[in-house]
Amino acid sequence: MDRYLEFVLNHYILSLALAVVTYLLIQELFDTAFKKFGAVSPLLAVAKMNDSDTMVIDVREPDEFLKGHIENAINTPLSNLPAHLSKLEAHKNKPVLIACQNSTRSASAGKILTKAGFEQVFVITGGMQAWENDYKLPIKSAGKHKS
Repeated sequence: MDRYLEFVLNHYILSLALAVVTYLLIQELFDTAFKKFGAVSPLLAVAKMNDSDTMVIDVREPDEFLKGHIENAINTPLSNLPAHLSKLEAHKNKPVLIACQNSTRSASAGKILTKAGFEQVFVITGGMQAWENDYKLPIKSAGKHKS
């Protein structure tokens, strides 16, 4: 035990880094275990869109959105999402699908929406890359329809 204490005292920066990384890993583990939003594949997202009154929120930047997006998707960039929550209030009890380019921004948006009280939040896994490239699903871009 004395050697551990000696190591910590001699290498305090390394020990502090270990403590920070351990804390971040535990926090990520809890975030993943207790997240309140689900993940759906693009095909399941289409099924949800066909079966119910589902809202699709695209959290990419406007220039990315204009290049191609899911039809009837609402473009609300992730940075502006907290400010636009009041406009989305009517959909709190309805399914909400979140899309971004590759599903990294969608997870952050999912956390924001669930904290705001949205009950059925789903992130589209793989984002628009999977939607367009892997699953070959149709997108709408600049006034014309691509398939």
